[in-house]
Amino acid sequence: MSGPVITLFLKEIILYNMVLNELIKKKDYEEVLHVLRRHPITFFPQIIFLMVIFIAPFILFSIFQILNPNLLNNTFIYTLLIFVFGIFYLLSILIFYIHFIDYYLDVWIVTNDRIIDIEQFGLFSRTVSEVDLFRIQDVTSTVHGIFPTFFNYGDLHIKTASSNIDVIFRKIKDPNIIREQLIKLSDTDRKHHYSDEKLAVS
Repeated sequence: MSGPVITLFLKEIILYNMVLNELIKKKDYEEVLHVLRRHPITFFPQIIFLMVIFIAPFILFSIFQILNPNLLNNTFIYTLLIFVFGIFYLLSILIFYIHFIDYYLDVWIVTNDRIIDIEQFGLFSRTVSEVDLFRIQDVTSTVHGIFPTFFNYGDLHIKTASSNIDVIFRKIKDPNIIREQLIKLSDTDRKHHYSDEKLAVS
């Protein structure tokens, strides 16, 4: 198993444990059913962009050598170019890392009791909100475009009884399947909730 794969696997375990143990504080009867993220194909353009960014300095370096071979013989200019390209690579990696963190730490967790919406903004900002399943009024899935249709990903809009809290699962895999499961979970939780209320009143 290669190094990047191992690193990604370890991050998955760390994030999963962090979400379960620190953010959602599971109830005794609660069970995690889905941990959802945006479809991996949606991050592919960022990878392509990083590859282009990494190749660009080599192309520029080759052009400099063709146009003026003696230019790079100057120690100061050669050192300056190495320094500029080094800063360029570091900034590129940092920007890529920020995009990856934003992609990877945007998580939607579905349990048998609620939905937890975790949204990451940059490196140091995160918003966590939750909605009880029995409050769900409508669930709509949307798949638009050639790539979303071909790779089967799209958005899931969840409207609740509260006008202030609506949840959107963005670009998740199999949105129609998740939609059907959420409707069933919501109906089941609503029955339990209202039956508990009746017992409490009586």
